[in-house]
Amino acid sequence: MGLPEVWSFMCRFNSFKRTNIILQHLRMSMHMDAAGEVLLERRGCAGVITLNRPKFLNALTFNMVRHIYPQLKNWEQDPETFMIIIKGAGGKAFCSGGDIRAISEAGGADQKITQDFFREEYRLNNAIGSCQKPYVALIHGITMGGGVGVSVHGQFRVATEKSLFAMPETAIGLFPDVGGGYFLPRLQGKLGYFLALTGFRLKGRDVYTAGIATHFVDSEKLGMLEEDLIALKSPSKENIADVLEAYHTKSKIDQDKSFILEEHMDKINSCFSANTVEQIIENLQQDGSSFALEQLKVIYGSFLL
Repeated sequence: MGLPEVWSFMCRFNSFKRTNIILQHLRMSMHMDAAGEVLLERRGCAGVITLNRPKFLNALTFNMVRHIYPQLKNWEQDPETFMIIIKGAGGKAFCSGGDIRAISEAGGADQKITQDFFREEYRLNNAIGSCQKPYVALIHGITMGGGVGVSVHGQFRVATEKSLFAMPETAIGLFPDVGGGYFLPRLQGKLGYFLALTGFRLKGRDVYTAGIATHFVDSEKLGMLEEDLIALKSPSKENIADVLEAYHTKSKIDQDKSFILEEHMDKINSCFSANTVEQIIENLQQDGSSFALEQLKVIYGSFLL
């Protein structure tokens, strides 16, 4: 066996070994106890979901999805549960997205794992969007991809000055999933199309101004807000909204700050109004401004992956 053949054999062996390790890890993770990864508890009038993987920016695992969904359904039917609150542990992230790295790497070897993960994640997104109980997402910190999916479809979304929102899927060759095709086109003008194609990051109060969040609260008051919500006695949707609005009104951080994309909205609405990506690219090329050319670089970079 010559050197090229040996090299080829070793590459195939290493690839096979790596794939088997990934699949073993996935199968183990699907059956291990996820109680530590997500905390589900009744507190006062609320069912509270805490995404509890701070070292991994609370990235959403298959196990977490499989634990949250049935509990969400139980709370929805429970007459003693009047709202559902979801938050992230650690203070740095609400949820950085789905933990799909291993799944994407193993997809070619075991397509069923990939299909199961996405099917159940999307089923959870739908359950949140159709939930009959008020759903309050405290999107403090990094909120991207799968983290957007378990928050944006709920009735109330509370951002802080430390919120960081993005739908970065195009940068990894995917599309803005988890319901992105529903909520992004419903943002002002063509902002959603822009966010979908570029993965642009919105921070702090801009997450509220863009329409991703329904309320904005100074982060130092977030714990007090949660306690006040939990302390409500048999609250209606309106009672919950009143508490959120009271905190929102009192929040002062970046109160007078202009929306980060305000000066570019005319260009965004014009260039991203086409029916095809090809036409959007042509619009950006014809515009020729530094802003338009920068977006072209981002979009082309996504296509090259």
